[in-house]
Amino acid sequence: MLSKKRKVDTEGRIFQERWKEKYFFWEVGGKPVCLICSQQVAVPKEYNIKRHYETHSEKYSKYTGQHRMEKLNELSSSLQKQQAVFSKCRDTHEGAVKASYIIAWDIAKESKPFSEGPFVKNCMLKAAELVCPEKRQAFANISLSRPTITERVEELSGDLKSQLKEKVKSFIAFSIALDESTDVTDVAQLAIFIRGVDASLNITEEFVSVVPMTDTTTANDVFVCLVGALDNLEVDWSRAVSVATDGAPSMVGKKAGVVVKLREKVREANPDNVFWNFHCILHQEALCCKSLKMEHVMSVVISTVNFIRARGLNHRQFDTFLFENDIHHGLPYHTDVRWLSRGAVLQRFYKLRREIAEFMQGKGKPVGGLDDPEWVRDLAFLVDITGHLNVLNVNMQGRNKLVTEYYDSVRAFQSKLALWKTQLCKHNAAHFPCLKSLSANHQSMDKYANLLSGLMHEFDNRFTIFSELEKDFALFRSPFTTDASEVPEVMQMELIELQCCAPLKDKYKSVAIESFYKYLPPEYPVMKAFAGKILCMFGTTYLCEQAFSVMNINKSKLRNRLTHEHVNDVMKIATAQNLSPDVDKLVKVKRCLASTSKM
Repeated sequence: MLSKKRKVDTEGRIFQERWKEKYFFWEVGGKPVCLICSQQVAVPKEYNIKRHYETHSEKYSKYTGQHRMEKLNELSSSLQKQQAVFSKCRDTHEGAVKASYIIAWDIAKESKPFSEGPFVKNCMLKAAELVCPEKRQAFANISLSRPTITERVEELSGDLKSQLKEKVKSFIAFSIALDESTDVTDVAQLAIFIRGVDASLNITEEFVSVVPMTDTTTANDVFVCLVGALDNLEVDWSRAVSVATDGAPSMVGKKAGVVVKLREKVREANPDNVFWNFHCILHQEALCCKSLKMEHVMSVVISTVNFIRARGLNHRQFDTFLFENDIHHGLPYHTDVRWLSRGAVLQRFYKLRREIAEFMQGKGKPVGGLDDPEWVRDLAFLVDITGHLNVLNVNMQGRNKLVTEYYDSVRAFQSKLALWKTQLCKHNAAHFPCLKSLSANHQSMDKYANLLSGLMHEFDNRFTIFSELEKDFALFRSPFTTDASEVPEVMQMELIELQCCAPLKDKYKSVAIESFYKYLPPEYPVMKAFAGKILCMFGTTYLCEQAFSVMNINKSKLRNRLTHEHVNDVMKIATAQNLSPDVDKLVKVKRCLASTSKM
């Protein structure tokens, strides 16, 4: 006789309260859910729940007594927040308001005009009519008019500012990056970013403000705007560590530059604090490239490219000529503002040099340099070295980079320059493929070696701040191999204790350097303060350059009436990195205001 199939739902198994603390499980919708990984167990049976918990026990069995209850409350609170995010809004009005905030958030993040709201709503209504006609009214309740989007963006920006203000209060060290540019209406705009570290060595890197300067842009004007913006965040100036600028005279002037004024302000707040100044490393690298002084090559290349690209007829004819020769990529423009364009133009010019010579000959504008083997070799060398410099520049771009990473990149490139110089002196062009493809005499190789020697000297001169901070960077990167006698006396005892701590040594081997210092216990206050200063340093003004790109997209010729306040609001949302607006909080405030208005 066949046995009847067991029916679990009739066996009366129910969730036990003791499983919460014992196995970190919670009952959600009648099913046991793991608070650690949010995985659901189908059958509320202790054996199943215990077996699942054992997969986490190695990490969570250490919590006992009051600590276990605190961890349970933390995990249950996290689960409830997740459910709140993904659950459907029961209140239709509240859901519509939340949707309008989220759409406004996306419009600002993507740098779209505020007037895109009605267009988005029209698209949603048309889609609702086809997909879910019964829900059309719910979509129609979402307010996306231009004034509403404007108001939402202002509130989202205000929330981000409030969060940053709270974060700043916890900073034990912070640094500043600032740069100045002009918008489409010829108003100078000062972009300011802050990078701070709290007591747990968590890094916060955020946009502060873009401040319009409608009159002069002297060092004093920039300083007043900078201090005003940071005072609005209530920063503690005694904790300022460094500033990164574009190196303009008004910024780094030795007598009355912004850096001098900042250093004085920091010294007033904390006389023992050392305040560092970084000239943007990306700017420095671009200036080093110009030290090659090969204008006899660049002048010919630029004049030829301009002749082809400046006139529509010439450009069309040249593209047609290339297409007939089965070449599908033409010549790009070159501008000094876009540093990487130099390498792209030179590379394309070198590859198309024969086609360019033939085309220009047909136009009655022969390029004399292309007939000179020595000039072509100079062009090949410039293509190769500019390509290497572009690789360095791209490697140093990006967000959330440590200043020690820039140092490592620059130091590696300086070592490469020394190697290349030695090889060229031996007439070996192994790392210069374009030059290697041409027959070069010994005299030419010696000339290029001398050019590399000048480039090495330029790097040494421009990156002197790295030599000043070299010992600090070495200690930060390799605390277990640094000689304690070579560090400041206030740090020596802690460093020796650290080097003799086996668990911390193992942790150092298993985590990234920026994460390692978070594991230092409170017994290492000096080491943690030292690490915080290094972690918060800006090495470039890359974030400012990115912010100006966002500004130019938003305040364009078609949107030149966008107010300074709204530009600031959009940029705060579009450039946010570690922070995000608390939409639920804003919706709750909006609901309370609506209730008050009805009374």
